[in-house]
Amino acid sequence: MFDIKKVREDFPILNRKVNGKPLVYFDNAATSQKPQVMIDALVDYYSNYNANIHRGVHTLSQEATSAYEEARLKIQKHFNASKSYEIILTSGTTHGINMVANGFSDLLSKGDEIIVSALEHHSNIVPWQMLCEKTGALLKVIPMTLKGELEMAVFDELLSSKTKLVFVNHVSNALGTINPIKQIIDKAHEFGAAVLIDGAQATPHIKPDVQALDCEFYTCSAHKLCGPTGVGMIYGKEEWLNKLPPYQGGGEMISEVTFEKTTYADLPHKFEAGTPNIAGVIGFGVALDYMNSIGFDQIAAYEDELLTYATEKLNAIDKLLIYGTSQKKAAVISFNVEGLHPYDIGSIIDKLGIAVRTGHHCAQPIMDYYKIPGTVRASFSFYNTKEEIDLFIEALLRAINMLS
Repeated sequence: MFDIKKVREDFPILNRKVNGKPLVYFDNAATSQKPQVMIDALVDYYSNYNANIHRGVHTLSQEATSAYEEARLKIQKHFNASKSYEIILTSGTTHGINMVANGFSDLLSKGDEIIVSALEHHSNIVPWQMLCEKTGALLKVIPMTLKGELEMAVFDELLSSKTKLVFVNHVSNALGTINPIKQIIDKAHEFGAAVLIDGAQATPHIKPDVQALDCEFYTCSAHKLCGPTGVGMIYGKEEWLNKLPPYQGGGEMISEVTFEKTTYADLPHKFEAGTPNIAGVIGFGVALDYMNSIGFDQIAAYEDELLTYATEKLNAIDKLLIYGTSQKKAAVISFNVEGLHPYDIGSIIDKLGIAVRTGHHCAQPIMDYYKIPGTVRASFSFYNTKEEIDLFIEALLRAINMLS
């Protein structure tokens, strides 16, 4: 049984008050809160065996190295990668995307094509624009519908022998849409294109199997998954990681260095220059252990209950419009109230202890499509409750009354 009371006891921040009111944290799409067991893992590392990894023969270094590489194995198992060295540890999703974009600058020629979707985060648009400027490749976009879904028939038309890379997010951070990535991957492969999936918003709700998906790359950030900020991972098929050049030069990513020539280390170290976020990676592994102990099927089912409950409550409010009404959604709701600016709503309900996100959510093309400046976004996690949704609705109604 899913015991929400017990789950909430694992998160110390949920006990605090904001502006004299109990915290209701509905900004989970930006970052998740952290369970005590993960926080304890960070403290334990810095308190008891803080040392640099891989290069030391002393005990602390060996202990830190062991914990770091054990975390890599946990990540490998979680995403079902076939080999541990197909997991590259990064500073987050944006790092992973830029690593691949940088590598493809050596693989693309003028006239080659990259396909992205209209539902992308800015970090999933800008690196590809920069890559196209460098290489002369062309960027094409899968358009979206009013429901916030991709126009798959147009995707079919965009694909050709010129398509070298397809990039889509698994879940839209702005709308919550769950994209049909398996269908996208299979169609792209018919034309020999590689596929990179941004899993930043999906991985808190879904447990991806990268072998079953058969994508070339899959990337995410730990901080959305109850882990620390400043750490993440990108999975890459071995053959593709061997094709890409190193993203950064420095210590750890080398095999041999002379002033005449440098040879690079084998995977995964080829892409892991410098001292990594050791504590963060260890915390990432502990966070995955924690979420798996609850179970992603239970998490998904419970969050779907929250999403349905909140959607019904919001739809009952006069002049409120929800953006993104795909049948397949993660626990994210973006909305506006006619005549009111989302920032004003967010500011007022913050005074009542309610944390939501307002603005364009680093997805300005989506807002331009709807011809709006931004939205109020409420995003839920498995430690939220229906009682919190009731408090949110009560605060929202008070804000609407004050601003009308």
